[in-house]
Amino acid sequence: MSEFAKTVNATEYPPHQKHKVIFETFDSLQPGEAMLLVNDHDPVPLHYQFKLEREGLFTWDYVEQGPHTFRVKIARI
Repeated sequence: MSEFAKTVNATEYPPHQKHKVIFETFDSLQPGEAMLLVNDHDPVPLHYQFKLEREGLFTWDYVEQGPHTFRVKIARI
């Protein structure tokens, strides 16, 4: 069984849909499950948005930090 319940490769979505898809995917997770976010840049603005909109509901751990690929494990608490 995979460490991740779901994976979102943000590079596959147009810019105006990326955060929507990521948050919908996160919201579909059960407590204790994690998703993998794959991106072509450091998703720092998304992390700030998670802190504002989902404070206390997630953990954020880098699996890979560039320079070309960023992979983040986002788990639902």
